Amino acid sequence: MNKKYLYYGLFFIVLIVLPFFLSSRWVSVAITFLIYSTVALSQDIVLGRAGMFNMGHALFFGLGAYSTAVLNTVYGVPILLTIPVAIILPLVFGILLAAPIVHLRGDYLLVTTIGFNIVFTQALKNNIFGITGGPNGIFGIDVPKIFGYSFSSQTSIYFMAFGLLLLTLFIIRNLETSKAGRALHYLNEDSLASECIGINTRFYRLFAFGLSAAIAGLAGVVFAVQFSAVSPEAFNFLQSVLFFTIVLVGGPSSIEGVLLGTFFMFVLPEIFRQFAEARYLIFGIAMILIMIWRPKGIWPAKFGRIPKYMFKE
Repeated sequence: MNKKYLYYGLFFIVLIVLPFFLSSRWVSVAITFLIYSTVALSQDIVLGRAGMFNMGHALFFGLGAYSTAVLNTVYGVPILLTIPVAIILPLVFGILLAAPIVHLRGDYLLVTTIGFNIVFTQALKNNIFGITGGPNGIFGIDVPKIFGYSFSSQTSIYFMAFGLLLLTLFIIRNLETSKAGRALHYLNEDSLASECIGINTRFYRLFAFGLSAAIAGLAGVVFAVQFSAVSPEAFNFLQSVLFFTIVLVGGPSSIEGVLLGTFFMFVLPEIFRQFAEARYLIFGIAMILIMIWRPKGIWPAKFGRIPKYMFKE
């Protein structure tokens, strides 16, 4: 356990000093890595921990980003005051959308969530209520200001994203050691047996959707601030596939695995960008080989879904 904390400490130290040694382009890549890691960790709550196939997670990410963009550019609300809406709106939508479908299993749930994501992006493109900007999206999003300090530099936005990741890791860690975490583990292993021992499976499925949607919505705020713009393409079905794949490639229910999966799925292709389209061929072959040799992910979770000692009463 001490060695694990040492690794985490070194990882955080590297992240803290990283922006001071990178070029502007790579700081931007690092910011996106932190944001995508957060969204992937929130996806893992539903996919890895609750065992539900959700391939529409970009919907909640987009709801958070568009909430901030619309409130700030259309109604003039400061960025910080948009954060509660960007958390609560995806949370409510996550519960409302999941309520009629959480009883579905496997492919049926997968297809339904894909449909939700497609409907969401089409609504954005059709400029719903005349406030989403249509296919071009929304531009000119402001930056957060706290006591006169403006988060306008890349470095300040980087540390916003870093703080977001720390908050998400704190939430995930507390979830693992909580009653809800144990319930999600049992639910994932055997939903029928979970019901037999008194676990309200419907409640915990909705809980997983709501919590993951809220975290993804918060990540959407930082994403909107980073680019000062949002557009439907950033939250389409392919983005949901990316988050879904990150969890599977990295390792479901494994924090380390999800972080590695985000690096492998997003940062690695950026490193080999100079090889143009050939990088996707190599990348695709590498991903296939990983799933053959490591079917549980690059860094699979140990002791099942959560550590054994957490099941002790």
